[in-house]
Amino acid sequence: MSALTNYQTILGNDGKPAFVVIPFADFIELSGEVTPGMIPNAVVGRRVMGEVSMLQVWREYLMLTQTEMAARMGITQAGYAQIEAAKRPRKATLQKAAEALGITLEQLAY
Repeated sequence: MSALTNYQTILGNDGKPAFVVIPFADFIELSGEVTPGMIPNAVVGRRVMGEVSMLQVWREYLMLTQTEMAARMGITQAGYAQIEAAKRPRKATLQKAAEALGITLEQLAY
């Protein structure tokens, strides 16, 4: 899909962009895409609603199992499960996980 040109930006109380409204057909074409910097509403909503790590939320959003994620990172499933359950994984570990998910570190560290 090419760059969006038919959209409306809604500003927040601070005068900065807060929301973007796009035609439904364009939205359908975007569904399932994860572009650098974008954090899907489903990811944010799930993170806000529970005691689940961003790593787990992203993994489940992208429909990956812990075993598949571990294979992408070159570690065991048990090792990956420990990373996902950790309160504060190391930055280098998060970078490796972000690469395995195909997202940026900033998207993962939201």
